[in-house]
Amino acid sequence: MTIDARKLVTPAVILGAATLLIHLLANAGYGIFRDELYFIVCGRRLAWGYVDQPPLVPMLAAWSWALSDGWLTGFRLIPALMMALTVAATVEFTRQLGGGRFAQWLAGLCALMAPQFLALGLLFTTDTFQAISWLACAMILVRIEQTKDQRWWLAFGAVVGISLLSKYMIAFYIGALAIGLLATPMRRALLRPWVYGGALVAIVLVLPNVWWQEAHGWPFLELGKAAMNGKNIALSPGAYFAQQILLAGPLAAPVWIAGLWACLRRPRASVLRAFPIAYVLLLAFFVATHGKAYFLTSIYPILLAVGAVRIEQWVASATVKAAMLALVGLSGAVIAPFAIPLMPEESYIRYAAALGMGPSTAAAEHLKQGRLPQVYADMHGWKAMAEKVAAAYHALPPEDRAKAVFFGGNYGESAAIDVYGEKLGLPPSIGGHNNYWLWGPRGADGSVVIELGGTREERLKDFRSVELGGTLDDPYAMPYETNKPIWIERGLKKPLAEIWPKVKHYE
Repeated sequence: MTIDARKLVTPAVILGAATLLIHLLANAGYGIFRDELYFIVCGRRLAWGYVDQPPLVPMLAAWSWALSDGWLTGFRLIPALMMALTVAATVEFTRQLGGGRFAQWLAGLCALMAPQFLALGLLFTTDTFQAISWLACAMILVRIEQTKDQRWWLAFGAVVGISLLSKYMIAFYIGALAIGLLATPMRRALLRPWVYGGALVAIVLVLPNVWWQEAHGWPFLELGKAAMNGKNIALSPGAYFAQQILLAGPLAAPVWIAGLWACLRRPRASVLRAFPIAYVLLLAFFVATHGKAYFLTSIYPILLAVGAVRIEQWVASATVKAAMLALVGLSGAVIAPFAIPLMPEESYIRYAAALGMGPSTAAAEHLKQGRLPQVYADMHGWKAMAEKVAAAYHALPPEDRAKAVFFGGNYGESAAIDVYGEKLGLPPSIGGHNNYWLWGPRGADGSVVIELGGTREERLKDFRSVELGGTLDDPYAMPYETNKPIWIERGLKKPLAEIWPKVKHYE
């Protein structure tokens, strides 16, 4: 039996392969991201859960780091593959809805060029599996309607359960979608056993993580309260919607907006009527709870597919179709440097300034910005930080080195020392931020502590002696991670066990 090679040259294959190639070429730009360092450390201390995320991404991040031996392109291969799969699946969903070649190219190109999705293919984060899992749920619902095969609910439950093990965000999507489904004939599924079988599959998959959260006092709920109480920038409904246009790409907006309209107006599958309801519910919920703007973006591959099919019905001119594809591609190329590191730092700074896009344009948290936007700034300075801390550590007398520990002001600092410190001869670090607080002092007694930032006067409130051990000076790191002193602190005035409950910082 022979395979016709021409059948493999489809928009799904071409655009999926192009997505993967872009990330293979760009993903080693700059350095490792703050959260990636933390996930690696969490994955090395494998558990059914952590203060701020479920176990799947930390496990995969630790394995990927070990196998790649620090090679960023290899380390980030999983997010690159997931985004390539998301783009290809967007095209296939378009075809599933009856879209022809133009609709497939339009939906896939919009997904490929969306700034948020380009960024998801770059970084190994808990969002790595969100877009593909939300899209898979939509594809399964349409398949259930088309085939009447209720057994697909088991696959639906498996997708939800696995996605919950990477990030809890899909729970809000499923809740909103469930309300939307009540307005469609799919509500009849509630009278059959398969939907409950799917729910059972999801529950069984996520139950160990739920037990972990319960055993540790539901720390994830504390994080949610922190986000609502000032950590995240609160956006008005209009500002939140404007961010959606930026994150999904300005020229993709007409496509997904057409998708929202088409889901309500004679959709190809009646189940699609649930998605505009889910969209409005999610947008209102995230605005009310000060959710970050990107929380909603995983729904766009679905809306892009539906919108592309409807636009294909409206536009007959081949010239207009070609122009639309060209404009989407061109605008995506202009925006791409804001999502993936295609330029050296100074070139990017000049490019962003020329387009009027400062570092604060898409900021999601109340933080002072530096010369680079936060996501890029947080890819700088970590290895140099570990090297300078190692220099200060190795300059200590042997008796001090035996007792010294690094205390990180946040999980990025602590994780940088743990990841890079192995080869630099550093002991494990400690900290009060998220899971580092839960891991405890790790045998340290506080007699010799290396810490970053603050003034000598501030440090002398807690220690009997404080001396300068070096300075951080990366020009591209976040302002609160550079131009900071490295302090060697001795003689903690209170027992560390007494202080430890007070350094807890869940955020």
